[in-house]
Amino acid sequence: MLERKDRAILKELQQDSRLTMQQLGDKVGMSSSACWRRVKNLESTGVIDRYAAVLNAKKSGFSLSSMTMVTLARHETDHVDNFVKQVLRHPEVLECFATSGEADYHLRVVVEDMDAYNAFLDDFILRLPGVAQVRSDIVLKEIKADTALPFRI
Repeated sequence: MLERKDRAILKELQQDSRLTMQQLGDKVGMSSSACWRRVKNLESTGVIDRYAAVLNAKKSGFSLSSMTMVTLARHETDHVDNFVKQVLRHPEVLECFATSGEADYHLRVVVEDMDAYNAFLDDFILRLPGVAQVRSDIVLKEIKADTALPFRI
């Protein structure tokens, strides 16, 4: 369980991870050295996984986004392991979740355009052994896309 000060630090860092320790400390009511120690602890325990810039996909040239549902024909270990291994190698797959329900996996895929998505399906997903069904829901409009966890302070 995270302490209140840790949650406050994490909330601020999710909004701007480029804050100096002095700025962060001022925002959460701590000295910069105490704040630095807490941030280092959050990093070393894996609560802070990494730091990254959040990009606008369309302005970066990636105009097509799809929620791609994949169902495997069999759940044999070698098919599952191979599917996961191959998905991890493809940068177009931004997120992949093993799910319950109709599909075994939900992938969030981002590519340049429909031709690139068709190539992604034809050259990758549909060639994987054990894939029984693929369903694509093309994103028409992004309503909300956030990366921040909803910490309550």
